[in-house]
Amino acid sequence: MDTFRAFRIVNEDGRIHGSIVNTTVAELSAGDVLIKASYSSVNYKDALAATGTGKILRRFPLIGGIDVAGVVASSADSRFRAGDEVLVTGYDLGVASDGGYAGYVQVPAGWVVPMPRDLTGFEAMALGTAGFTAGLAIVRLEQNGLRPQNGTVVVTGSTGGVGSIAVAALARLGYDVAAITGKEEAHEYLRQLGAREVLSRGTLEMGTRPLEKARWAGAVDAVGGDMLAWLTRTTDAWGCIASTGLTGGVELHTTVMPFILRGVSLIGIDSGSCPMEIRAEVWRRLATDMKPNNLAAIAKEISLDGLPDAFATLLAGKARGRFVVNVR
Repeated sequence: MDTFRAFRIVNEDGRIHGSIVNTTVAELSAGDVLIKASYSSVNYKDALAATGTGKILRRFPLIGGIDVAGVVASSADSRFRAGDEVLVTGYDLGVASDGGYAGYVQVPAGWVVPMPRDLTGFEAMALGTAGFTAGLAIVRLEQNGLRPQNGTVVVTGSTGGVGSIAVAALARLGYDVAAITGKEEAHEYLRQLGAREVLSRGTLEMGTRPLEKARWAGAVDAVGGDMLAWLTRTTDAWGCIASTGLTGGVELHTTVMPFILRGVSLIGIDSGSCPMEIRAEVWRRLATDMKPNNLAAIAKEISLDGLPDAFATLLAGKARGRFVVNVR
């Protein structure tokens, strides 16, 4: 098989960086299924990994990219045949096993999800890990009783990948969505995604009491830190919060009061190791009733050459929506 391009990350005397190289299937991590890749995506985790800003990668050198969509080229597992459209997100892809920023990707069969009938490869990667995380958060909130009639659902970090898709998916499901952002110029974008209300992060009066005025039936939080603590204090009785990210900090300073006096539930969302049964169901929902009406407005297509700029944009907090990487 001919060589193909890939974005490989190396550690040279403690300096972690990536570049485009030519490689072959023989050099890829072992796996049962060989996928001819069409698209990947850029997540915050990818930016941390490729720049060494976060300790993400477990070995070097490694091809980056925690997502991939494409067509099976060959399979040693009877569940998949050449020509099947598939996707992979999470597990060790792009962390300990060569990832999606390459023309071909080789993975264990247990990681592979058949492409839902109502999704294209581009759409699947416009969603990617960020969209899957948003979808999983919504499913977990529903399992804890969240319904559109319960009241407003708030989304923090709402212009990011998880936030943008959470706003659009919740709106598609009929929820009254409030979006919180620190980007004044993004208010119209969020309304186009379906937010009924857009709140400026800098004008929020968070207060200091163990319980503040109850405002939310549910929340999808991609920020963490002080924002998540405030959500625990302002979520209504029997409401629920899905915690998906940490861009605002890893520490959580709160009290037990919201949990024992209002019955608030705090739900952790781990998209990387989600069991396959749940994973397949979330992807089915993302392809049907949760599918955003405006994926084109959320996604921007780039090539492998555009990865460094995408990483820098994400790490600077200037990203809006999703970067989809055309790896063909």
